[in-house]
Amino acid sequence: MSGSNFWVIGGEFGSMNFHKLVHGSAQVQGPFRTRKEAEDAWRVVSEENRHRGSVRFSIVEEPLRESA
Repeated sequence: MSGSNFWVIGGEFGSMNFHKLVHGSAQVQGPFRTRKEAEDAWRVVSEENRHRGSVRFSIVEEPLRESA
């Protein structure tokens, strides 16, 4: 099998340097089969939190492993 899974990950960070998440604030959405689906989910969660400057979300690509 080839392709990738996509995930939307993020949450509230303790400072504006975005190095460490606030405990208990982590959010993970997915897997999504296409980047477009992940981008759509990212837009929704980003818009919901846009008034909170210390919240950030990213899209992460996970390559699928080939079966042996």
